[in-house]
Amino acid sequence: MSKQLLRSGAVVSAMTLISRVLGLVRDVVVANLMGAGAAADVFFLANKIPNFLRRLFAEGAFAQAFVPVLTEYRQQGSEDQVRQLIAKVSGTLGTIVTLVTLLGVVASPVLAALFGTGWFVAWVNGEPDGAKFEMASVMLKITFPYLWFITFTALSGAILNTIGKFAVAAFTPVFLNVAIIGCALYLAPQLAQPELALAWGVFLGGLIQFAFQLPFLLRARLLVRPSWGWNDPGVTKIRTLMIPAMFGVSVSQINLLFDTLIASFLMTGSISWLYYSDRLLEFPLGLFGIAIATVILPALSRKHVDASSSGFAATMDWGIRSVVLLGVPAALGLIALAQPMLMVLFMRGEFSVHDSQMAAASLMAYGSGLLSFMLVKVLAPGYYSRQDTKTPVRYGIIAMVSNMGFNLLLAIPFGYVGLAMATAASATLNALLLYRGLKHQGVFELSGSTWGFLIRVLVAGVVMAATVAWLSPAEAGWVAMEFVTRCLTLAALIGAGVAVYLLTLLVMGIRPRDLRAV
Repeated sequence: MSKQLLRSGAVVSAMTLISRVLGLVRDVVVANLMGAGAAADVFFLANKIPNFLRRLFAEGAFAQAFVPVLTEYRQQGSEDQVRQLIAKVSGTLGTIVTLVTLLGVVASPVLAALFGTGWFVAWVNGEPDGAKFEMASVMLKITFPYLWFITFTALSGAILNTIGKFAVAAFTPVFLNVAIIGCALYLAPQLAQPELALAWGVFLGGLIQFAFQLPFLLRARLLVRPSWGWNDPGVTKIRTLMIPAMFGVSVSQINLLFDTLIASFLMTGSISWLYYSDRLLEFPLGLFGIAIATVILPALSRKHVDASSSGFAATMDWGIRSVVLLGVPAALGLIALAQPMLMVLFMRGEFSVHDSQMAAASLMAYGSGLLSFMLVKVLAPGYYSRQDTKTPVRYGIIAMVSNMGFNLLLAIPFGYVGLAMATAASATLNALLLYRGLKHQGVFELSGSTWGFLIRVLVAGVVMAATVAWLSPAEAGWVAMEFVTRCLTLAALIGAGVAVYLLTLLVMGIRPRDLRAV
């Protein structure tokens, strides 16, 4: 079982790596085009709102509710029953999302006012920042249909993941990045407002992602005609699970939107600095945390259906060890090399040294919560695979309310960096609550050997970070370097960090067998 999980995790990570690298290329292009100015702030807001709803209707909450039920149908039902479930789910979910999408396009000024309140107030008072509100309203009309496309993309991806076809869904986001890059390079120069080209790139990327997965569903004989089925037993079970999961899975997204709302009252560039730092955070989170969570959810669901409590706990243990082994060096590396990474990736065109300084501060704050973000991704399936969506919601409410309190306390003295600190703190609280809940329910508890493993990994990570920080040049040295030299220096530092980390792990007695699932 551990070999299968490792193989599936490696496939998802490889496909995700391609997507994340292109995502970084996309962000480099966007940074070169718009830097961290007003236009960038507007685009990131207009892109964030449909992405938030995507987590509600599509990837996060839907997958957590749909995969366990679909697994149950495949384990206990016939092929026709599986196809009927897919038809009813796609028809019901599709109808709802179509209505929400149309409403979002029509009500884009209301959404822009709601999530960019600072800009709306400026618009009402006739201040210069009011132009951001007007542009956000226009861009939302273009980006909001992305929700429709990505919902069906997520549905087909969840189906393919359930039957073990992880690579297709993991590779699909590549097309969104390609579309945005293409529009930024070729459409933006033709427009008076270049940021609109990025919005059209989001629209086009959603369409291509949706079309890409259809042939794979057809080949698996799971491409069926959608039909309405609100009261279908399978749909009823999924929506019962999904409604609380919509909130529980999306706590971090709600927190990010709340950050955006507060940031709209702060200095110009705050939203962009948070965005660029969040993008670097998302790279290891997607490459390791989400990839591992993606492969263990179907595995946990099967163990639950088969009533294998020992196998369930072993899979959870494997997930925890894996994310800690990868997450600790990733988090400490982001903190130690925050500004050099931002300089290498974004410092050209409109993105200045000052922008790299400001974004580095929020990246270090986000980095302190990276391991917590990853643990949430792995711990939450421990509930969803057992079709328990209410317990994570309770914890999610606590974490979200805490985040709002942290925001108000930290934004005043630390500005936008305080928002990142608050997000990291609330993620840590959420992870602790999820683990405590699994322990109290008698479902999963870390063993003594796993605690020892975690401590040794943490020590190795600290040694790695200290070494990298000691070897890294000062800011003036990075600024003086040519681009190629800067890239080579960063690569050498990362390579040295990896070598020191692995060597320290070996010295402390950690071996590949420590990742073996029972």
